[in-house]
Amino acid sequence: MNTGITPDYLDAVLAHVAANPSQAYEALVQDLRTTFPGHHISVCGGDDVSPRLSPAAGNAVCEIYYVATGEHCLSLTNDVAAATGIVVALRDDED
Repeated sequence: MNTGITPDYLDAVLAHVAANPSQAYEALVQDLRTTFPGHHISVCGGDDVSPRLSPAAGNAVCEIYYVATGEHCLSLTNDVAAATGIVVALRDDED
């Protein structure tokens, strides 16, 4: 299944977040949803994501994780084929 969440898509999201590193969570998520329509996008702090999960992509500002929907719930996944969206986890300044 091609979800449209390609490496180029992830790179574009990473570049966009890196260009706007001081945006507040609410403004950033709205900006990302407007700029990259068609997929669910959430924003959180890096420490809100389990360290047991591997990011799909990352840079100095954030890491991206895949999100899947199923069983009426959202969950993080490592399976791009199951992904319906992404979570952008912002790194703390201390990372």
